[in-house]
Amino acid sequence: MAEIPFVDTHFHLHDLKRPELRYSWLEPDSIHGFLGNIDALKAQHYWIDDYIAEIRFSNVRKAVHVQAALGVPDPVNETKWLQAFADKTGYPHGIVAECHLADPDAEEVLDRHMHYANVRGIRDFGNGRYLVDRAWRAGFKHLQRHNLVSCIDTRIKFFDDLLDLAGAFPDTMICVDHCAIPEARDDGYFKRWSTAMRSLARADNVVMKISGLGMMDRRWTVESLRPWVLGSIEAFGPNRVVFATNWPVDRMFSSYPDLINAYAEIISGFTRDEQVAMFSSNAEKLFRI
Repeated sequence: MAEIPFVDTHFHLHDLKRPELRYSWLEPDSIHGFLGNIDALKAQHYWIDDYIAEIRFSNVRKAVHVQAALGVPDPVNETKWLQAFADKTGYPHGIVAECHLADPDAEEVLDRHMHYANVRGIRDFGNGRYLVDRAWRAGFKHLQRHNLVSCIDTRIKFFDDLLDLAGAFPDTMICVDHCAIPEARDDGYFKRWSTAMRSLARADNVVMKISGLGMMDRRWTVESLRPWVLGSIEAFGPNRVVFATNWPVDRMFSSYPDLINAYAEIISGFTRDEQVAMFSSNAEKLFRI
């Protein structure tokens, strides 16, 4: 068990039997955009009880659920479902919900999400250069009023757009998912990624989420994760990174304790205060949990 308490800032639940929810990425014939065949994930449900059973040996103090339902007519239904788990078990402590920010009703959907006590952020998948789309930004501007974090799934090729967004909305915190999903593992790509990360870190309201590295490194080792973890910390500093597991997606590549222990080993050279910040207190502050 990791000695320092861990706050998991990115995990998912699902229930394929609930008629008001939909998970298009988990449907029987679906093929994931870059992971390919993920049939190993397509159980009928993965509930909070299942997650709690997996984290029990990993000193997980708190956890934040990030939107998993896709293709749902009303994304507030997922938030309602998750809040019921939180009211019963205490987990998840924070909810990053879905809102289609470019839609005309985005402000109304955000207001309805806020009826649920644990909502702390919004994630909205977009296509192409949606970060600079006027309609999308018209919805994004409402996040500040609710003190919501924007969790953004992006790649380094869109970092200029992300820097522009961060500058246009300096009072809205942005958390980049999965180290921007490094798409290759060669030296040339690592240099481009490192340069892009340092450039993005100029925006004070951007935080990097270290997670999901197994998706492009399925037989990862501590040494293969190390440069991406340390590169993220080098760019953003120990006070502007958070850690996560991307569970149960990354369960396809390891056990939960193995991943937490790998993270702990990689950051063991930092001071204890820095390790606590990265493993828990940064996340507690960012997501107000």
